[in-house]
Order: sequence, then structure tokens, then C-alpha cells
Amino acid sequence: MSAEKMLEKTNRINLLFDFYQNLLTEKQQTYLKFYFQDDYSLGEIAEQFQISRQAIYEHIKRAEQVLDQYESKLHLVSNYIKRNELINQLNDYILDLNDNDQMLDIIQKVRKIDEI
Repeated sequence: MSAEKMLEKTNRINLLFDFYQNLLTEKQQTYLKFYFQDDYSLGEIAEQFQISRQAIYEHIKRAEQVLDQYESKLHLVSNYIKRNELINQLNDYILDLNDNDQMLDIIQKVRKIDEI
């Protein structure tokens, strides 16, 4: 897998993880954090938890599948991305209209909803 594809996958998994991590088992959360966020190798994780590298690989693959299943059913990430794209379009449009502080304030409030 190319470095660009791996980075794209890592970013996608991290975004899915941000939304759905509480729906994963504790073990799945831990292994995904070590692998995708802390950049541990499969071997390093296996050594830390005293299980085989293959077992770590299978746990991570299964957790990725679970994240994808949640997204295919709930669409939280895709809706978040679409909503942010629309908010950015609105923001650009309002800025083009010249100084409209009230509309900009509303957009900022909408953006803060997702930050909570």
C-alpha cells in the first residue's frame, strides 16, 4: 500500500473512531489507538499485550469492519462532512455579501454544535 493510501486510510479510521469509539469494545479501542493514533507496529502492540502479531492484526481488521458497519448504518461521519461543506459554502457566500455579523454569528453557533 502506498504511503498516500495508508495516510488516507489512517485519517478515515481516525475520523470513524472519533465518532464511534464508544461503541467498540475496550480491547478494540485500545488496539486501534495504539496502531492508528500512536503509530505502534503490530509487533510492538503484540509484545505489549503478550499475544501474537496475527491476533493483533485480526483484532484491528475486525474493529475496522465494525467502524465501517456503524458508518454504513448511521452515516454520522458522512453527514458531518457534508454539513461542514455546506457551512463553509454559506460562510463564503455571506462574506461575499459584505459585513453581515448576525449571519456569521449563526454559522459559528452551528459549527460549535459538532465540537461538543
